[in-house]
Amino acid sequence: MSIYVTKTFLPPYEEYCRLLTKIWDTSVVTNQGPYVHELEQKIQKLLNLEHFQYVGNGTVALQLALSALDIHDGEIITTPFSYVATTGSILWERCTPVFADIEPDNFTIDTAGIEGLLTPETRAILAVHVFGYACNTEEIEKIAKRHNLKVIYDGAHAFASKYNGKSLLSFGDITTCSFHATKLFHTVEGGACITKDRAIADVIDLQKRFGQKKEEQLMLGINAKQSEFHAAMGLVNLNYLSQNIAARKHICELYDSRLDGILGRPAEQKNLEYNYAYYPVLFKSEKDLLGTFELLNKHDIYPRRYFHPSLNTLPYLKTRCSCPISEDICSRIACLPLYTGLKDEEVKKICSLIHKYHSKN
Repeated sequence: MSIYVTKTFLPPYEEYCRLLTKIWDTSVVTNQGPYVHELEQKIQKLLNLEHFQYVGNGTVALQLALSALDIHDGEIITTPFSYVATTGSILWERCTPVFADIEPDNFTIDTAGIEGLLTPETRAILAVHVFGYACNTEEIEKIAKRHNLKVIYDGAHAFASKYNGKSLLSFGDITTCSFHATKLFHTVEGGACITKDRAIADVIDLQKRFGQKKEEQLMLGINAKQSEFHAAMGLVNLNYLSQNIAARKHICELYDSRLDGILGRPAEQKNLEYNYAYYPVLFKSEKDLLGTFELLNKHDIYPRRYFHPSLNTLPYLKTRCSCPISEDICSRIACLPLYTGLKDEEVKKICSLIHKYHSKN
């Protein structure tokens, strides 16, 4: 059986079906139904968040965040080390991404490079908590205050991570999250916008529903609502969150014990309660990465290059800049398989094959 970089966690079929029965009884399937409200309230309480808006996916969450903060043009300082949706959302909202390089330990945006990139056109900083590791939120907040900038965090990987005792989703003007099927916690498709500001939350709530409240059209909006079916999956999956984190932690620790000294790993963050969302590893060279992939693939094992390429090299950007650290990391980083249900024997096989390549090369 093939082993992929991830495998969607599905709860017991009967538990999900029990919630579907209520949907059939009421015929309420969308338009801010009871399951959507229940999921919003439960996550808000679980993570001690002030305002939580459940939306269609993590990409539209970023677009809503920019729109809710009235950022419709100008430049946004961001990271080149992320999934393409981060940069794509900026471009989609007709703004210009300006890339600050990343720091080499946890691959988050290097705050030391931000102020040198600021211009009169800079509107915001959009940083990413990569792999569930925390950005330097303290320094980003200081820079934003000095220059009157908005701060958005792409927290697609950050669900259930805590930094300095608080949910990593609680920082900045808005943090967005993704609940895609590949994530630690998922609703098949889904996302969220999280903010401490009630007025911003109200704007997002309107914008995700065409800007309409009852029969009154109050502002420009889009359709970013979520269905009762997706919310039901989230409600059931919440019951397994702790169990899934524990399972992933065990797998990560097994990788650690068998790959120590062979591959590079992100540095530990002492104030971070990690969610074990991914298991990123850093090879010595792109040649070693590709060679290891070739060997693993021959055994039906499929890790993935997270992230590649560095976003500052995207072919459709109007201007280019150099981000040497990100470009180097992107050439030789990957994520190894990590998901609930991955067996110890499978992890040991993956590690054995990595050792085999390493010993020959």
